[in-house]
Amino acid sequence: MSNYFGKEVFKLGFGLMRLPKLPDGSIDIPQTCEMVDKFLAAGGTYFDTAYVYDNGGSEEAARKALVERYPRDRYTLCTKLNAWTQCHDEESAKQQFYTSLERTGAGYFDYYLLHALQRNNYRKYDEYHIWDFVKELKEKGLVRYFGFSFHADPALLEELLTAHPEVDFIQLQINYADWDNPGVASKECYEIARKHGKSITVMEPVKGGALANPPQGVQAIFKKADPDASMASWAIRYVASMDGILTVLSGMSDLAQMEDNLSYMRDFRPLSEAEQDVIRAAQAELKKDHSIKCTACHYCTEGCPMNIAIPEIFAVYNVEQIKKSWDGGRQAYEIATQGKGKASECIECGQCEGACPQHLEIISLLKECRKMED
Repeated sequence: MSNYFGKEVFKLGFGLMRLPKLPDGSIDIPQTCEMVDKFLAAGGTYFDTAYVYDNGGSEEAARKALVERYPRDRYTLCTKLNAWTQCHDEESAKQQFYTSLERTGAGYFDYYLLHALQRNNYRKYDEYHIWDFVKELKEKGLVRYFGFSFHADPALLEELLTAHPEVDFIQLQINYADWDNPGVASKECYEIARKHGKSITVMEPVKGGALANPPQGVQAIFKKADPDASMASWAIRYVASMDGILTVLSGMSDLAQMEDNLSYMRDFRPLSEAEQDVIRAAQAELKKDHSIKCTACHYCTEGCPMNIAIPEIFAVYNVEQIKKSWDGGRQAYEIATQGKGKASECIECGQCEGACPQHLEIISLLKECRKMED
């Protein structure tokens, strides 16, 4: 592999987006503390949160489970500024940084990202002068390295990296399911980033958990190759084996997931050529899967005027495709949409499609899901 920024970083990063929850919906801090302890003991250093994660609960959890319990030089912390939600002008967008600093108590951020740049929002970062703002933060020592996370087409990535060669790294969605997916364009975006000499932190290596429990045909391929390896291990090792990877973020939700990830990343070894062949077989098998590729990030629901339970509806639909229920999924659908909008209430405003990192045709898919209401 080439020499690149972040090559020495432990290749598993702790994503703090899907932390364990208590019955009341709050973050389980004691379990999160145990997960942090195990991660650091194994050699992990990179923690990733964001201003918008869990309405600030994720950043506060980082303070309680990490910052208040460990010396500042034992870990690195990344958070993000989102200039297109939860702010209404330049001042409120920039205030996110100072709020994040207060929530985490970290003193400074090792890594800082402009959050989820897409076609429908990237100009906001220019309009609010966020690029210059972050450069100033770096000059002041409040940010050590900065970049942006990206959810759009290769042409826009090329444009952004050409306009902003000063970024230290970028965050991309890469996994074996999306490598050749034209809606995500993982392969093309990865190649553009490397052409510009940028290191990459990887998000969604397990595609929101979908690749931890892939279709049975895919599972059979992996089990035949290595009966003892978890499904998630194939997905995470696949990405960590690539050149230029700073770290691979896993949004771990309990101790079991942490322990599984560390079992193969503590002494990480890249995939062999034979294992790469197994991945290629799994990719071919995945092309037979026609489920809705929703990762339940809920970006689509934040601005939905009808409060439609989009990820929950898609989850019910996907289960129904795998195994038909006695009532066509109606009961499960009713439970999933309790107190929320149903598919038939969609007014086709398109807000959801503009926010979807997977570029799903949500309006059309909701029409398909309406049959579960009949």
